[in-house]
Amino acid sequence: MPRVAREKSRSGIYHVMLRGANRQEIFHDDEDCLRFLSIVEKYKLKAEVGIYAWCLMGNHVHLLVKEGNEELSITMKRIGVSFVFYYNEKYQTTGHLFQDRFKSICIDSFLSLLNVVRYIHQNPVKAGMVDRVGDWRWSSCPGYYGKKPFPHKLYDTDYILKLFSDDSAMAKARFIEFNEQDFQGQYLDEQELYKRRFTDEEARIEIKKILGTIEIAQVKSLPKLQRDDLIREIKKIRGVSQRQAARILGVSASLIFKVQGDGSHASK
Repeated sequence: MPRVAREKSRSGIYHVMLRGANRQEIFHDDEDCLRFLSIVEKYKLKAEVGIYAWCLMGNHVHLLVKEGNEELSITMKRIGVSFVFYYNEKYQTTGHLFQDRFKSICIDSFLSLLNVVRYIHQNPVKAGMVDRVGDWRWSSCPGYYGKKPFPHKLYDTDYILKLFSDDSAMAKARFIEFNEQDFQGQYLDEQELYKRRFTDEEARIEIKKILGTIEIAQVKSLPKLQRDDLIREIKKIRGVSQRQAARILGVSASLIFKVQGDGSHASK
């Protein structure tokens, strides 16, 4: 039976789960964990992948990643092949170590992104391995809490923390409070998330969702009615200011202001 093609994430961000074949253990000691992380770090840098959260369990791995300069499946294959080579040589074994195909879930909203970070960090707690998320050594949680992480280039914490506050101390405090809440039925309130203005990079992602196949640079040259309809939708994005939208679209702020939600223009 042919494989079903993986669903593509609009944001390029995926929750990846890698499991041992037949649920077998894949990490037997600290050396195994450290080697896996060093391999992930190597291909993170090589493929320019973003890694927002990770957790190593006895027989599986969680990664929250943003696809880099190659298909995610290629990056994951490189990681898997490298670790299997190390594992088979160390333990003098042969055959499959991982399940044939890794699982991936598309992450296409900031709320989903934050909730998956929390879910990944709480895996060891839910499994009864530690009492608090910060006590599990083999996850990205200690790095978010300000402890010295390993490897140091494996973490991309700033992107997540800035969703809580531009002030680093405030962001850390808010993240810790959120990260340690029970994730079942206690999701971050959307209004709290959008109190902070998006960065230009985040705003571009949201604007592109509205534009579809239209390039940002093309908007200012579109027919007036089509252009104004798109601007009305862009103005509805919470967290994007009118001046920011104008800057990204390459139009004047006064044009953004004049386009009204009912299809009319503001009076001069």
